Amino acid sequence: MDFEGIVRKTRSYRRFDESDRIGRDKLVKLVDMARLSASATNRQPLKYLVYDSEKECEEIFPATAWAGFLKEWPGPVPGERPTGYIIILSDTEIKDHFGVDHGIAAQTIMLGATTMGYGGCMIGSIRKDILRARLQIPERYEILLVLALGRPVEKVVIDEIQYDDYKYWREADGTHHVPKRTLGEVLLNLYKKSP
Repeated sequence: MDFEGIVRKTRSYRRFDESDRIGRDKLVKLVDMARLSASATNRQPLKYLVYDSEKECEEIFPATAWAGFLKEWPGPVPGERPTGYIIILSDTEIKDHFGVDHGIAAQTIMLGATTMGYGGCMIGSIRKDILRARLQIPERYEILLVLALGRPVEKVVIDEIQYDDYKYWREADGTHHVPKRTLGEVLLNLYKKSP
């Protein structure tokens, strides 16, 4: 698959084949890719936690919130939950702010997961107090993102935004639709000729 294909296939997946465990080795490899990513002033304040056992995944799941636009959907049911998690933290003793480092690292991880045949969802809606207590995360580490990973079992379709309606939605069969703005809308000088 070429790079554009990898980008197009790297979507937010929220339902997984729980019988196909991603495994710790793959999670560690994804973190290894992320650590090579760009970091503001090269301070590299990000730290990571990886979890892949069924017990660990069960402990993490209640600390995450899924799909804000799908109000009636509480998240993946047993059998369709993530089989691995990467938690991105910032070490406040290295730097007191983290800029966009976690976004760069998270996208690197998601692109890497796609190349391995997996997928995931970046979760920013986190019950941090629950997560910190359950995983005994020291206070010096700020919890930034939870990446939920596994083998996707849902179809995600990219649609063109209609009438500025950016909310993702699902068909009755579970097909997930994600509206995206057109290139002409986001690239302000697309049709301007260079001198």
